[in-house]
Amino acid sequence: MNPAAPVALFVYKRPALTRETLDALKQNEGADRTDLTVFSDGWKSERDRPSVEQVRNIIAGITGFRSVTVVAREQNLGLSRSVVTGVSAMLDRHDRVIVLEDDLVTSPYFLRYMNDGLRTYAHDPSVVSVHGYVYPVTRKLPETFFLRGADCWGWGTWRRGWETLNLNADVLLHTLEESGQTREFDFDGSFPYTRMLRNHARGRIDSWAVCWYASAFLRGGLTLYPGRPLVRHLGTESAATHAWSLSNRFDVTLSDTPITVERIPLKEHPDAKTAFKEFFRTSRGSWVKRGLRLFRRSFQQSP
Repeated sequence: MNPAAPVALFVYKRPALTRETLDALKQNEGADRTDLTVFSDGWKSERDRPSVEQVRNIIAGITGFRSVTVVAREQNLGLSRSVVTGVSAMLDRHDRVIVLEDDLVTSPYFLRYMNDGLRTYAHDPSVVSVHGYVYPVTRKLPETFFLRGADCWGWGTWRRGWETLNLNADVLLHTLEESGQTREFDFDGSFPYTRMLRNHARGRIDSWAVCWYASAFLRGGLTLYPGRPLVRHLGTESAATHAWSLSNRFDVTLSDTPITVERIPLKEHPDAKTAFKEFFRTSRGSWVKRGLRLFRRSFQQSP
């Protein structure tokens, strides 16, 4: 049996969501064969300390995995630095990793899909990552498909994929603008990723994930997506570090059947990209501002 990829889970001060994330992950097929490393960020202020300590009490009692390692930070790194340094440390020791945060609930078939995807495309340099969340689009999607770029809600990559990450937003923005690719980067103008990258470059947000997306996009890198959601985002809890007011527009029903991963052509799927663009555009009037706040939850460092 092929070894399972290790999982990196990033937590901070949300005990209820952390417990829900862990409970779902433990129900995954293959969890008992999976090595789990939990990165617990340090508290930013004494006000946050009790919640952080509650989270650390929860993760101290984790069972159901092949092994559990807890990395308890003494200082507050913030989400951006925590993820970048944690993923980098994992890939110093392993050739692949699966990454989750403390507000992502997974289908029981999430780990199976991620491991199948990471094995199937391990030797294809044009594939930079595998992703578990998919928007609740209206079009029927294929079992799996590729889109250009990278994503951040339940994902995995290889050491070679993570090496494409460029955290210099100025360079990324300049390259996009000089090459005339900003509209395509924004899903043909349907979502303002370029604005987010520009805001990061100007210091208005601190983002690892928009740089991850831009780095992969500019290299022509592809991410594998499932045709049915294997990750559900729960980060609307009021105690979240980056709270927002949001409708249920991003909510999904988790797949109750496995995703079959077979080799498909290494190119972006035009119908799937159109489905994403339609989702962004039809929702834009009612939720784009709130959606930007939601994405900043994943795209920026803790305040």
